[in-house]
Amino acid sequence: MKKFLSISLILAMTATLLVGCKSSSAFDLKTAKVISIGVDDQYPPMEYRNDKNELVGFDIDLGNAIGKKIGIDIKWTPTAWNGIIPSLKSKKFDMIISSMSINDERKKEVNFSEAYIQGGPVIVIKTGDKTIKSADDLKGKIIGAQTGSTGADAADSIKGTKEVKKYDAVTQALQDLASGRITAVVADDQVGRYYIGLDPKTYTLANKMADEPFGIAFRKSDTALKDAVQKAFNDLKADGTLSKISLKWFKTDYYSK
Repeated sequence: MKKFLSISLILAMTATLLVGCKSSSAFDLKTAKVISIGVDDQYPPMEYRNDKNELVGFDIDLGNAIGKKIGIDIKWTPTAWNGIIPSLKSKKFDMIISSMSINDERKKEVNFSEAYIQGGPVIVIKTGDKTIKSADDLKGKIIGAQTGSTGADAADSIKGTKEVKKYDAVTQALQDLASGRITAVVADDQVGRYYIGLDPKTYTLANKMADEPFGIAFRKSDTALKDAVQKAFNDLKADGTLSKISLKWFKTDYYSK
């Protein structure tokens, strides 16, 4: 009986320790003072540095509004795009808001919120180029995209291109497009339209290849944080805050429906 009790006590203590380890590994909103958000800060108008080196953009306003709704401070952690998911998993920050398209491959690595805006790859060309109207016209051409982006995936899917050049930032690809070193850039919808709006004499839109939903990414263990952020997002949509942010950055209300 004593032996049985000792074994039972050991098992109970082990279970308690395991529960403690499990709970401590997940983000705890009840005790946390800050939510750290990973972001690639080279993707205007979604997230970028202004001329005062301030972090601004649609996603920045969205994340800050979510923090205010939950009642917790937000800390932004700039991170290179090609390492952003590994950095989340290694707990460099708590979640990602950075124009991340929801796809099956990423779902294996992280949990996503519901889509917060529709993106999708577009083909940006030089203004005056009448030869490119769709992806089919890019056969035999050199095109560019940002490394690790879904724009790069879309560019890679185009059959018959001569080369798909990858860049650390979409701005670098656009510079090569302007100089004539490449024929087109495949980028996310909002990003491509933003740069076209800044310099319509240089860039124009050839075609949108597909619609892609953007989501907020979380570690698999952080279901409570995911649920809290989703509720905050839903509340911000209902009270009109998201419409105001959308109109500010896109001159269009993506949340009016």
